[in-house]
Amino acid sequence: MNYNPYPVSRRRLLAGAAAASAVTVTGVAVAPTAAAAATPVRATTPLVDRDRIATAVLRAPDGTAAARFQADFHARLAAWLAFWSANSPRAWSTPVQVVGRVAPAGDALTLHAIRYRRDDELRAGFAAGRRDASHAATLASLHHHFPSVRALPDGTVRVGDGPAGFTGAPGQVAFAVAACRQLWGDGDATAARWAEHAGRALARAGQPADAASHAGWAAFTRISLRRGLGTESYE
Repeated sequence: MNYNPYPVSRRRLLAGAAAASAVTVTGVAVAPTAAAAATPVRATTPLVDRDRIATAVLRAPDGTAAARFQADFHARLAAWLAFWSANSPRAWSTPVQVVGRVAPAGDALTLHAIRYRRDDELRAGFAAGRRDASHAATLASLHHHFPSVRALPDGTVRVGDGPAGFTGAPGQVAFAVAACRQLWGDGDATAARWAEHAGRALARAGQPADAASHAGWAAFTRISLRRGLGTESYE
């Protein structure tokens, strides 16, 4: 049964925030002197100050607000959070707070929590220390948008910048195996035959595809997000 009828206003709000975040600031290189003419000059990309991801306030674990990002990485994070929210339960508000720490280079984030409001209370849709289906679902959403996603021993998740897509990286394979087992009840899932197991989940969801393809990986991570957050059962 499908429980995913999201309000249009919610999607538009988040999509607008993601689009507004997609601003790249490029430094201007100084004209080289004759002595340096033979040396290639690379444009620099200054970091940008941001205290939000999409519509959610960004807080570091110590409570500080502002962070410095590579502009394209911040835009990808905004698109990711909009995607996570659009596939969350209808009773949840759009995320109001993200807790995480940004790397000094501005191209990686260690995620601790995503919080939303329900019945005037602040609640965690994702919490690092809570290894439940929502944790696996959030990993799926991050794998949908980024090539480098790593769950750390304390449950936090480190995500690095880059275009989305299946690369065959060990972290992607490990996630797929864990998702098949935890979210799809396939206890026989293995790293050697992970695509076969993920393909069963895709077929079950009515979206047959090669999970190792670009489209198949996107579909597998999407349905795993929805199943983990309880907005689709695919039964």
